[in-house]
Formats: sequence, C-alpha cells, structure tokens
Amino acid sequence: MTVMIQVNDLNKRFTLHNQGGVSYPVLTDVSFDVNAGECVVLDGRSGSGKSTLLRSLYANYKPQSGQLHIRHQGELVDLVTATPRQILTIRRQTLGYVSQFLRVIPRVSTLEVVMEPLRALGVDRDSCREKAAGLLRQLNIPETLWHLAPSTFSGGEQQRVNIARGFVVDYPILLLDEPTASLDADNCAVVVSLIRQARERGAAIVGIFHDAGLRDHLADRRIPLTSPAKEEAA
Repeated sequence: MTVMIQVNDLNKRFTLHNQGGVSYPVLTDVSFDVNAGECVVLDGRSGSGKSTLLRSLYANYKPQSGQLHIRHQGELVDLVTATPRQILTIRRQTLGYVSQFLRVIPRVSTLEVVMEPLRALGVDRDSCREKAAGLLRQLNIPETLWHLAPSTFSGGEQQRVNIARGFVVDYPILLLDEPTASLDADNCAVVVSLIRQARERGAAIVGIFHDAGLRDHLADRRIPLTSPAKEEAA
C-alpha cells in the first residue's frame, strides 16, 4: 500500500493572547499513516482536536513540533517545513478540503465557483463546465440556480455547492470536515456515494463525521483523539 499521509509526533498548542498569554495543548504526540484508497475517521469528543488536526493537515495551522508528510507528485513533503509556494501548489494539485462553510467571492456564479479548482489546473472550460454541472445535478442543485451566487442560497444548498467544489478535482488526498452537516437523507446518500467513488479510485481520505452511523459505514480505521488540556486539568 502507498502511504499518502504520514503524521509523526505532532504537537499543537494555542496561546490566548487576550487572556494573559495562557497556552493550552490541543494535540499531543499524534502519529498515524493513511494509505491510498483508505478512509480514516478522526474520532473523539468535542474539543478533542479533530478540526485542529484536519486544519493542520491542510496547513491552515502550523504545529509547534512534529511532521506532517503529504505525498505530492510521488514524494513525501513535510507541510510543517514547506514554503507557502509549495503549500499552494500541493493544495491545487493534491490536497482537497471540504469544510463546513462555503467561503467564496460575492457575485460569482455557483457554476463558476465549482469549476474554479479545475480551471486552476489548466483544464479547458468546456470540460470544467461538464464536470461541475454533473456534480451539481447529482447534489440536486437546480440548473435555474447555477447562474446565481451561492451566497444567496440556504445553508444546505451552500454546503452542497461546497461539496461539488471539493470533489470536482480527483484529488489524491481528501480532507472532509463534517461534509454531511445540514444535509437531508437523500443528499447525504449522494455524498456517501461520492466518498466511496473517491476511495475506489485510490484517494486517501481523512474525515470528521459526528453521525455514528456514517462513521461506522465509511471508516476503514479510526484515529482516536482525546483532549490533552482536559487530561492535564484532571
């Protein structure tokens, strides 16, 4: 099996500068690997560091110590020491991320929002439009809405646009932060199908799913996380 993600002795603390510089640990000595074609679920109570770990894997947060290796173009690259230029290239080509919230430029149409990650890779406009349109149809976004900005949509519709954007590129690695939040059962089933398809084509997936049924259904393995700060307090 090809290792796509390799986390070694990861440590992350947050410092509260508006509270006298109090510092507290969120992740302590976290280590795990994720192979190609594997869906790994981060497991733990609220406050255990699941979202912090996922954002660290996307290089939104920089750990105090440890290594975060991502396989990019056949080589393992440590995101902790990577340059900003390297990180942007890895995000564009290798690392997909579906967050709980859609952040886009106002007045840009839904279709353009979904197409953008493919366009950034140099794919021709017609192919981008075809792929984006297919995903929007799968996710039950009516074609009459595609020319509108997703900022005008409901929360559930925005989340479906967010998912379409996250899956429009066949990323080798996918990070999923509650992708089914605020979705009904039918659209949740579509997302599960997209995750399965990604796994079958060999994508390495790391996800957070608060729904126990989804965790059981999708997880090849679970990475248990606990809150170091709460353990210290105990």
